[in-house]
Amino acid sequence: MGNCWFRGSLIVNRVSSNAKPETPKIQSPSERDRSDESKLPSNAKEVEAMRLDSSARNPLVAFSFEELRAVTSNFRQDSLIGGGGFGRVYKGAVAASAAGDGDGAEPQPVAVKVHDGDNSFQGHREWLAEVIFLGHLSHPNLVRLVGYCCEGDHRLLVYEYMPRGSVESHLFSRVMAPLSWATRMKIALGAARGLAFLHEAEKPVIYRDFKTSNILLDEEFNAKLSDFGLAKDGPVGDKSHVSTRIMGTYGYAAPEYIMTGHLTAMSDVYSYGVVLLELLTGRKSLDKSRPPREQTLADWALPLLTHKRKVMSIVDPRLSAAAAAAAAGAGGELPARAVHKAAMLAYHCLNRNPKARPLMRDIVASLEPLQADDEARDAAGA
Repeated sequence: MGNCWFRGSLIVNRVSSNAKPETPKIQSPSERDRSDESKLPSNAKEVEAMRLDSSARNPLVAFSFEELRAVTSNFRQDSLIGGGGFGRVYKGAVAASAAGDGDGAEPQPVAVKVHDGDNSFQGHREWLAEVIFLGHLSHPNLVRLVGYCCEGDHRLLVYEYMPRGSVESHLFSRVMAPLSWATRMKIALGAARGLAFLHEAEKPVIYRDFKTSNILLDEEFNAKLSDFGLAKDGPVGDKSHVSTRIMGTYGYAAPEYIMTGHLTAMSDVYSYGVVLLELLTGRKSLDKSRPPREQTLADWALPLLTHKRKVMSIVDPRLSAAAAAAAAGAGGELPARAVHKAAMLAYHCLNRNPKARPLMRDIVASLEPLQADDEARDAAGA
């Protein structure tokens, strides 16, 4: 949480580029039912009542707006750590007891997301979705929600602070050191575990907006999923899908979902395949600066993924350069076998037939040996 990880996130009815919030969006026609608007909670007491009705398990702090103003030094510019279509994100610190870390003397860093002036029905509903989902779900690969503010027109969320920001901010940065292959696979595995947990929860959840800007990193590059504003409860009983307005992000959204509005866990699997491609190639899911045939990453890369030589030719050149530099020392070469296995995994995730895509738990099982190999290689190099 805390860095540039919110840029481009939480845009209402969004199917946008992961790069800039002003990228043109596509969206299905609005089906807003204003009769539902009065049913949504409008203060902290009503939010807590709704949380209890939904069997929320995680204790959350209901902060006042003045408390969060003090936490962020009056939302001062030098506390600003990110922003997007929803508003801004500020770094602050709260008492350890409020952050759920016991009664330690040291205040705990947090990220405060402000839904700045977005008092729309959809904006409030997305804010509430995060409170409900993250107030119920708990997993090492999901970001932890500390609390919220629902006071008058103010809608804020308070999360644990993620010091290394988003995967997007590292992967496409021109100034940061490139992520190593081992770190990329660690991120891929952690994110996969997060999605697998959601899909197999007691009440399955479809994340619906899986992308590099929504994967946050802690100090050790452990990945955690954030931004649950578009998450939906999965189908139950005999239902095969959830019918919903088309919302997501250009380049990541599954083609069958865009065409029909039918949302399944396999929609997340497709998005996961795109992120795996981004980790593999260092290219953005959608890049208008490239030649027309190369602008949509999945369309361009898919035919190349089953050819070993072609796969190595599309690997992020910064990975190859880093491997060459490591080889000059004691780090060895880029592991071609692992690259090929990751490429084939992406290939299966991007299958046009959603029923042919792997389950997230199977993806986790495929990635775990790759991480074990990376750890063994690192140990040997040391």
